[in-house]
Amino acid sequence: MANRNAILVLGLVLSCCIIGISQNLPSLTLDKNINATFSIIAFDANQQEWGVAVATNNIYVGNSTVHIEPGVGAFSTIAETEPMYAKNGFEQLKKGASIKNAISATRLEDDAAHYRQVAGIDAIGNTFAFTGEALRYWKGSAAHIKGEHYVVLGNQLQENVLSEMAKTFESAEGTLAQRLLESLLAGQAAGGQITGKQSAALVVKGTDNEWFNQIDLRVDHSKTPFEDLKRLLDYHYGRIRLNQALYAQREGNKPLAEKRLSMAEGMLEGWTGMYPKIALANVSIRNEDKAVTWIEKGLQENPEFKTYLPSFYFLKNHPKLKGLILEETFDIRDWESALSMFSNVGRELDLISLAKKLIAKDITSSQVYFLLGRAYYFEKEKAKSIQNLAKAIELDNQNIEAVRLLEKIRS
Repeated sequence: MANRNAILVLGLVLSCCIIGISQNLPSLTLDKNINATFSIIAFDANQQEWGVAVATNNIYVGNSTVHIEPGVGAFSTIAETEPMYAKNGFEQLKKGASIKNAISATRLEDDAAHYRQVAGIDAIGNTFAFTGEALRYWKGSAAHIKGEHYVVLGNQLQENVLSEMAKTFESAEGTLAQRLLESLLAGQAAGGQITGKQSAALVVKGTDNEWFNQIDLRVDHSKTPFEDLKRLLDYHYGRIRLNQALYAQREGNKPLAEKRLSMAEGMLEGWTGMYPKIALANVSIRNEDKAVTWIEKGLQENPEFKTYLPSFYFLKNHPKLKGLILEETFDIRDWESALSMFSNVGRELDLISLAKKLIAKDITSSQVYFLLGRAYYFEKEKAKSIQNLAKAIELDNQNIEAVRLLEKIRS
């Protein structure tokens, strides 16, 4: 009996230790760094973009399973994760190897290949994938499906996950990132992983993309990783739509500005730090009531949002903001923010009027004079512009904006 109890205690201790190492089912018995995962890897020939969307029941799935080099290709390395498939694969592709050979070269040297799942795609969209033979013995489905310029793959899945992902990707519209996310969400809706969910990632890179259009979104630990990933992608495109709205308004295209702004508002809900810019866009199209609504939302969601209030000094008499924007509490930075916002919404004459009042009260700084000088420049009053820019530089010869504008006027 004593021996039996000792064995039971030892078994319990070992189980606790193993569970502490990983929460994935195969890891409990194989002592492997298993990523029970599902993913999609794809190529958009028109946009010259490569992308991977992936989810798992472990933390930070994007850390080791997503590998993209624009113009070369991409790899998704899951199950018993081994990033060397990507490292070696990129080297092979650069030497002219096919995507099949680029992956197979590492597979032939890999004693644990039967625990791997790897998919790759080359510079023109050719694909190759394999699912290790041992994965068939894991609980749940383990497989991959190849389509035109894409592969879906995963393990420990409900039966229809991969087929739903493939079908959804083929019928989805929008950018590559949006189509990848739709596919991933479809996989989760079909049952996802039998062991649950914890992290997700979406990465899209293109040869012609500026850094701010490259997408690298990661939810490293969450009870709702799919919802969080969708929200992040909405934020990415929402900010773009908001910038497009402001640009359209500056170009005099109010209908387009209103359309883009409406789209942005629907996508940026919850990103409190963007509310000031949304309010600015609404003021720009003469919708002050809507602007105030976003300011109120910001104050409700984040007590520190009050820091933005001086920027909306020109709305201080709005019925819903009365008593909130108190100029007697302003410091010089607050007044500079108030002046800057007048300029942002194209109200240079109001800026000039306020700046002159501040200067009369000896509330001044290099930036106040710069903003006043720039306003006169926009109003085509060259002499007054030069006078105030010179004063700004006299107070602070490091005011680079004033220095450059003055040089521009005098050149």
